[in-house]
Amino acid sequence: MSGSDVKTGGITLRNLQKRYGNAMAVDDVSLSVSPGEFISLLGPSGSGKTTTLMMIAGFELPNSGHVLLDDKDITRLPPHRRELGVIFQNYALFPHMTVAENVAYPLRMRRMAKVEIETRVRRILDQVHLGALDTRYPHQMSGGQQQRVAIARALVFDPPVLLLDEPLGALDKKLREHLRNEIKTLHKEVGKTMIYVTHDQDEALAMSDRVAVMHEGRIRQVSAPKDIYRRPVDLFVAGFVGEVNLIPVKLKSGIVHGPADKTLPAPPWSGADRDATLCLRPENLHLNKGLARSPDGIQGSIVGMTFVGDATIFEFRSESGSRLTSKVLNVSAETMPDVGDPCVASWAASDATILTE
Repeated sequence: MSGSDVKTGGITLRNLQKRYGNAMAVDDVSLSVSPGEFISLLGPSGSGKTTTLMMIAGFELPNSGHVLLDDKDITRLPPHRRELGVIFQNYALFPHMTVAENVAYPLRMRRMAKVEIETRVRRILDQVHLGALDTRYPHQMSGGQQQRVAIARALVFDPPVLLLDEPLGALDKKLREHLRNEIKTLHKEVGKTMIYVTHDQDEALAMSDRVAVMHEGRIRQVSAPKDIYRRPVDLFVAGFVGEVNLIPVKLKSGIVHGPADKTLPAPPWSGADRDATLCLRPENLHLNKGLARSPDGIQGSIVGMTFVGDATIFEFRSESGSRLTSKVLNVSAETMPDVGDPCVASWAASDATILTE
């Protein structure tokens, strides 16, 4: 099946709320997911992302609000009547069943004909590159292979939507990176709507068409990965997604003033005068060694540096005492500053974001 064949699988959440006693786990969450879209719910523990996913799946009922599948209200339907594919972190494979038997299980529960079951199982196992391992048992397989079995079992009955609850959380870093690429490729091949829960920002940014960042039961921002990273809408998103320099500034007459009332490069500001924060990613902060004082930068010196393989992280302290971080790729080590060197920190106005809350 190709992505162009898929006509269903749109999910709409309308004002979902879920309370546990006096604690609000999900607070007025609304979200529209297009058919065939890959969207990640990203946030720290306790942000409400898994509870939101479980309400879509039907394992949790909201206190208020609605879940719609292709404009049909499924809020009160039990999980087995929603026909959604679900993959949990522990995969929940049956240890006494072979790979083929695990994948066939949802079809047997739907009382499909034996020939149809065999055809579907063979096709989906080939699609996830497990066709030669159909007679193995889960304990005979690696974590990555088990994860692919879980995906095959969730896809074999052709659900319109696939829900994934931190399916890579138990794997080591290298395997996670490999499998996230496989899931992304599989999404393109099968064209299913996928809603993916994770606390790992790298996973969310690398895999998703859009990312919904959650905090304290609410969605703080829903955007394409590049916009989540480059244009966060508030301080929580800026600080949670990637490393960031946060510089206290004052907005006066459309000009951004930093420490010691110095004018700082930033996009034009047309709002009222107020206190704000300038957000700048470390890779966009440039350190120019030994330059004379510059009207377009901040004077200071290097007070620390850390080699991290492909890059070096520099800690910069300005003359006013502010500390900033710069990330420089290790392309030409000869030109890099060293601890104690005086430098001017600068950046392009277009790389900065002004946050007022």
